[in-house]
Amino acid sequence: MLFWILVAFLTAAVAAILLYPLLRGAKAAEDTRAGEAAVYRDQLRELDRDLAGGLISADEADYARAEIGRRLIAVSATAPAGERKVARHHRLTEAFIVLILPVIGLCLYVNTGRPDLPSQPLEARLANPGNDMAVLIAKAERHLAQNPDDGKGWDVLAPIYFSTMRVSDAEAAYRNAIRLLGPSPARLDGLAETLMAVSEGVVTEDARTLLEQSLALEPNNPRARFYVALSMEQAGQPDQARSAFEDLARQSPADAPWLPLVNEHIAKNGGTAIAPAAQPPALGGPTAEDVSAAENMNAGDRQQMIRGMVESLDAKLSADPNNFEGWMRLVRSYAVLNDKGRATGALKRGLAAFPSSGEQGKQLLALGRELGIATEGLTQ
Repeated sequence: MLFWILVAFLTAAVAAILLYPLLRGAKAAEDTRAGEAAVYRDQLRELDRDLAGGLISADEADYARAEIGRRLIAVSATAPAGERKVARHHRLTEAFIVLILPVIGLCLYVNTGRPDLPSQPLEARLANPGNDMAVLIAKAERHLAQNPDDGKGWDVLAPIYFSTMRVSDAEAAYRNAIRLLGPSPARLDGLAETLMAVSEGVVTEDARTLLEQSLALEPNNPRARFYVALSMEQAGQPDQARSAFEDLARQSPADAPWLPLVNEHIAKNGGTAIAPAAQPPALGGPTAEDVSAAENMNAGDRQQMIRGMVESLDAKLSADPNNFEGWMRLVRSYAVLNDKGRATGALKRGLAAFPSSGEQGKQLLALGRELGIATEGLTQ
């Protein structure tokens, strides 16, 4: 019942807003005619005074009185045909606004709306947000307001803020995630991109510092390498920028989505486009036949196939452990399969081949922390 009362109130308010200019126009025309009539009456009184004072003759007074009287009668009579036509037009418009427009709106709502849908307070929508991004964000924000030290919550919310262009909130969320969970390439790159969004695409000094920290954790990070090269270009260092872009192009896969953009910047800085070197097949990776076969499998068979390829990679690394990229892929693969035990074991074996005191060992540890793997005791 309350809903329909609100609908009626809003409909009346909208009708009043639409009718106000029409009613105001009619009243203005009426006021204008009344003002003109008052002027003519004043002229008649002034004429009588002039006649009594001998300023004009009786004939002149009669002639002037007849002309003023004619004008007074014209003003005081019914509105002219043109004004009557406008008035009729206004009355039709008023009838449309007051009667027809609400009926049309009501019919559209009954056909396309959901008058039977019960009201759903914010609490109910937060409990069951579905795919409503605004409600999902509100739910996450409420959780973080009550649990400000939940690093994973900030980690999830930061890129969502960035994608919705809430850059100030994204910056705060990334900084909280880094403070609570530690730096990772994804968090550092995300914060750097947020700072660049604030500065309208300029790689600031703070952003470059973050990108260099990201490269210290993951030297082959193409996103960070691209932005560092871009910072050189923006700083007026075309030779250094071209060299950095060329290195990135040479080490990129042939189908890398960023490669055309990299070659554009190479040309912009005086170089020529570089075709990437042929990449060796990934150790233990699927072949074209594997992919084709996987398309026709059910979910269980496909999962079994993936697990078989991961175990094949595990066996190859056991036979030849001197493959840093292979250990990175193996740890990540077990984590994706939600097999934290084997992921921890793979990380430990990878650290045996690449000790944590070295740069590659540090990257393995950073990957483990990023994937939520306990790294305590693995560095001993």
